[in-house]
Amino acid sequence: MAIEEAREGIRKGHGGPFGTVIVKDGKVIAKGHNMVLVNHDPTAHGEVIAIRKAGKALGTHDLSGCTLYTTGEPCHMCLCAIMWANIDKVYYGCTIADNGKIGFRDDKFNTIFGGRDKLGDMLTELSREECLQLFEEYNNINHTTY
Repeated sequence: MAIEEAREGIRKGHGGPFGTVIVKDGKVIAKGHNMVLVNHDPTAHGEVIAIRKAGKALGTHDLSGCTLYTTGEPCHMCLCAIMWANIDKVYYGCTIADNGKIGFRDDKFNTIFGGRDKLGDMLTELSREECLQLFEEYNNINHTTY
């Protein structure tokens, strides 16, 4: 579902190939995709969009008990938003290094801020090959690099 959400965003020219789904008790609570370009908002990453929608859907700022699925390993901004929201677990497809291969600067911030080693098992890679195919699709279309 996160991959399809990302595809929808790139088809519409909203931003990069980053789609997110938030689940609680086996039910999809919210979906979001990168909307940086369409919203002219550098914080409109798929994770942030989905977190905002999940808070509204649940009527709370506390997303304890939720799991987040996303096509790319969260950048530090998104990772902090995930932690502020109390999301318990994150599954991501492509890695920070993969994000860099298609023109995103996540590795720069990862070098500056680091600390992922302190998160224990909060972050788990899942479906990387499928997400790499999505990234390749994105890389092969005419898109704005930002």
